[in-house]
Amino acid sequence: MFSYVHVILAILVTIALTLVVINFTEGEKKIDRKVETLYGVRDAQFLRSMGVLLGPSIVECNRVEHLENGDRIFPAMLEAIRAAQRTIVFETFIYWSGDVGRAFADALCERAQKGVKVHVLLDWVGSARMEERLIDEMRDCGVEVERYHEPTWYNWSRMNNRTHRKLLVVDGRLGFTGGVGIADQWSGHAQDERHWRDSHFRIEGPVVAEIQAVFMDNWIKATGSVLHGADYFPELEPAGRVQTQMFSSSPTGGSESMHLMYLLSIASAQKSILLSSSYFVPDKLAIRALVAAARRGVRIRIITPGKYIDTHIVRRASRARWGSLLEAGIEIHEYQPTMYHCKVMIVDGFLVSTGSTNFDNRSFRLNDEANLNVYDEDFAKQMTEVFERDLTRARRITLEEWLNRPPVQKLIEQAASLLGKQL
Repeated sequence: MFSYVHVILAILVTIALTLVVINFTEGEKKIDRKVETLYGVRDAQFLRSMGVLLGPSIVECNRVEHLENGDRIFPAMLEAIRAAQRTIVFETFIYWSGDVGRAFADALCERAQKGVKVHVLLDWVGSARMEERLIDEMRDCGVEVERYHEPTWYNWSRMNNRTHRKLLVVDGRLGFTGGVGIADQWSGHAQDERHWRDSHFRIEGPVVAEIQAVFMDNWIKATGSVLHGADYFPELEPAGRVQTQMFSSSPTGGSESMHLMYLLSIASAQKSILLSSSYFVPDKLAIRALVAAARRGVRIRIITPGKYIDTHIVRRASRARWGSLLEAGIEIHEYQPTMYHCKVMIVDGFLVSTGSTNFDNRSFRLNDEANLNVYDEDFAKQMTEVFERDLTRARRITLEEWLNRPPVQKLIEQAASLLGKQL
């Protein structure tokens, strides 16, 4: 009997260890060679390559509006929800209890009670700080709420794959994406360290169908149910003149598309790269791409969080990797007033890429992510002005300062950097 129990325990331990290894394995073959510079982001061939390599086509006649900080973001989202007539789909990573969480739950409930079909997909990890009663209330009102990759005995191998996407689509006609989470930290206007700086975007036009399709991808994975028909995919009229493209990545399919988009954009830069990155932990390939761009004359400026950051290990791992970037003349600035949660890249005053993706391995290879690419000079100019304003509230880190940081700090940062594949 004693040996039988030990055999059973050994089997259970083996299974547990196997699941842990699976969770922390990247899975699909990754890009391991640099992307060659063949053309610029303004060239027609670049647009063709982006459409073919990333999957979704680039569509014209859209309108994209930048919403800065919670004081503008949340009212616009809630107004859209409250005006819904047919359908609401909502996917988010962070949903925490608090005033903001309550406002969204109430708005979603009110629409569901009026007969609007409401579907909410929450990441299980990201919504861990959400009170269960909020979910129960929404379900009681008729809101269909699902949690992505909630752990069960048969799906532990998927625990490390989270949905980090931030998508809201109303009536299949109006979309939102960007960096914001549903929590009180995002309220206000970044006025102090308790109110975070972030950007979100309101989208109209034919590209909204692509945003809807990205949501459907994970909804099908979570529920097995297919939502379709005119309520979800109506005929969409032109809403502006902006070329846009919405695409996604996931370890279960196309895990390298986001990484490829960044590498291809960096390789195609000819003049400038502006990167707003809340979690900046570049891998070796991304570092080489940025350094190569700087050496061919591209001016690169990066804003990333300073001392106010919700995950200090990320900041330490990030700083450990700055050496070759600073040596190449790349400017790195730390935002000072509060947590900087923006995720925006602007290349050559033409391409703006924004959404849920961070510049780190977790976003490139482990999470489900979604980004909106906007190909428009005027919009890029507008977002460049936003970047320049943020830059005035950031402090530049020089190569000399980085080299002269205390030995203990260097050791801690190098240790944190060893976890880079999971950050």
